[in-house]
Amino acid sequence: MNVFELPGRLPEEELTEILLDGATRIERIVSNGQTSDWYDQEEDEWVCILSGEGELEYADGSHQRLHAGDTAWLPAHMRHRVSYTSEKCIWLCIFRPAE
Repeated sequence: MNVFELPGRLPEEELTEILLDGATRIERIVSNGQTSDWYDQEEDEWVCILSGEGELEYADGSHQRLHAGDTAWLPAHMRHRVSYTSEKCIWLCIFRPAE
């Protein structure tokens, strides 16, 4: 799999599970302007923007704009949502059990 290869049409986000090894999961998500509802996850999550831009909003009202190469660490139960994505935004996400 080439993580930079984009699907032809993106009416919805495309999620591809790259690796599921025990409790660790790696996903590639391709967004095209989509946003999300609030997350309150049981897992820790590390995200990296491979291309495009995305923005995370946190429960305290703060925002974090991410550009290609930027990362964010989301510990378990850190309430957040995706409040913005550019066209053809590629996220690499690694999930692991909370410690």
